Amino acid sequence: MTNKTPTSFQRRWAGRLVAVAAGLLVSASAWAAAGGDVEHAGTDLSDQASLQRGAQLYMNYCSACHSLKYLRYSRIAEDLDLSEEEVMNNLNFTGAKFGEQVQVSLTADHAEDWFGKMPPDLSLISRVRGSDWIYTYLKSFYLDENQPLGWNNKLFPNVSMPNPLWELQGLQHAVYGEADEAAGGERPVVGLEVKTAGQLDAENFDQAARDITAFLEYAGEPAALKRQSMGVWVILFLVLFTFFAWLLKSEYWRDVKH
Repeated sequence: MTNKTPTSFQRRWAGRLVAVAAGLLVSASAWAAAGGDVEHAGTDLSDQASLQRGAQLYMNYCSACHSLKYLRYSRIAEDLDLSEEEVMNNLNFTGAKFGEQVQVSLTADHAEDWFGKMPPDLSLISRVRGSDWIYTYLKSFYLDENQPLGWNNKLFPNVSMPNPLWELQGLQHAVYGEADEAAGGERPVVGLEVKTAGQLDAENFDQAARDITAFLEYAGEPAALKRQSMGVWVILFLVLFTFFAWLLKSEYWRDVKH
């Protein structure tokens, strides 16, 4: 008679599967609570021009508050094919040395007064949230007079920061739906509309958001650039190695067959 009692190994793996499923459910719930669907970013780490534009946009509009403490200016220059002069003149606004990390000039006291806390470092934000989330987040700010800083975000409600790209995007307003009694009578945000134009039209602003997203994706894993460039050579090596292995096998088995 076959023993149907689960072994300790089976129980252990069953427990792991349950934990993974629970984690996925929690993540899905958190994602839905954060604002629902996200847009596809369409970033391309092989597009060096996009990364260069993203670096410039990030340093001009984001780096005053958000550091990249795991990324050095020298590494940016090396990976994005920029000279030391270009990086120090156009991307470094804190007076840091070429070999130092990307830090902020914002002090903890000022951050506490303005935002209630120090803005987070964004070195690994793409690995935590994903590129699609970042891209959608950058496009989802809208004016909200009920918020302390006058801004809110459809993807991340009650965010404690203003829209850093409002000059480029323009002034975006929320489009509200019908009041939801189950949510305390609040009117949900069903859409966003730019009512006062910014420096860029919608298409060019989308590209700017995509460029910043690509740069943050690169910042989360700078080695990805070299890994992708080496991937072709690795595949070619494996193909060549497989060919020689097949020749060697044929040579060994020729004597065996005869």
